[in-house]
Amino acid sequence: MTTDVTIQARADASSGDAALDAFIDALPKVELHVHLIGSASVPTVLELARRHPGGGVPTSEEELRAFYRFTDFPHFARVYRAVNALVREPEDVATLVLGLARDLAAQGARYAELQVTPYAHHMVGMPRREVTGALDLAARRAPEEYGVEMAYIFDIPGEYGVEAAEITLAHALEEPPAALVGFGIGGIEQERVHYRDAYRDAFTAARNAGLHSVPHGGEMTGPETIWEVLEGYGAERVGHGIACLQDERLVAHLRETRLPLDVCPTSNVCTGQVARIEDHPLPRLLEEGLFVTLNSDDPPMFDTTLAGEYRTAARVFGLGRRELADLARNGVSASYLAPERKRALLAEIDALETAVS
Repeated sequence: MTTDVTIQARADASSGDAALDAFIDALPKVELHVHLIGSASVPTVLELARRHPGGGVPTSEEELRAFYRFTDFPHFARVYRAVNALVREPEDVATLVLGLARDLAAQGARYAELQVTPYAHHMVGMPRREVTGALDLAARRAPEEYGVEMAYIFDIPGEYGVEAAEITLAHALEEPPAALVGFGIGGIEQERVHYRDAYRDAFTAARNAGLHSVPHGGEMTGPETIWEVLEGYGAERVGHGIACLQDERLVAHLRETRLPLDVCPTSNVCTGQVARIEDHPLPRLLEEGLFVTLNSDDPPMFDTTLAGEYRTAARVFGLGRRELADLARNGVSASYLAPERKRALLAEIDALETAVS
């Protein structure tokens, strides 16, 4: 049955719809799934590669863009680690955070929860007090300079095991940045099974300290990983989560609990989890009534932006203004913003949608 909403969505999604582009640009957005290293723009990475040569990262733009053509997730992980190794000084950390704030401001974003991997900075010898100082400095400057509020999620690189969990947790509990709101885990999901108890213990300690549990799950493995983060880590949001569709019971559980999935369509294609953008399960996730937020993950590495993900949702999947506004509302609602800030942003989204309807 074709509804008025469907007709509107199809009309809005035409590739030449400048009005829809303007709506997306103006839409107040939040970014809930973006990584510090993965947010580094091409010019920033080139600057770091030239500053710290010999790490295997190209120092020309053409070679760097070729470096970012991933064949699968392990390939992406290797490239990510190589870029990560270029961040060796606290000033580099602050530069990355403020660069992301600048880029998000240009896209109409107002808030981001940035995933930071303390273990990576530990491995290059950066003292955690200096890392925290850089994160605090950037979080103070971002709203002043760009109007974007920054919060942080500390994540464990899942393939590195017990030491990574211990170091990440210690940094989060003993010398956290003021804007730390969450505790997560990323990396290669297949490796987590070897360290299950250590990861469960780390999440329990983080949650007991008041941090929100926001692990990746179901990105490159099946629904069993999502069940693990729900039952073993106490997940309040799940990064990616697209494998949930393989398990009807899991879909029903996610629908009933309204647990948010932070979905990153372009990322899933670039890392080989989905063959083509047209095959991405975002439409089905929405059809199943799941709580979805839209995010960019590692935008320069994947040649995307947060606003670009909204354009993909419109042009590839036929979402119209109402559906796009709902995704933006979901992001605000699923965030760890203060309640008054949530109310203000939701009111802005409502006002924009009313103005163009």
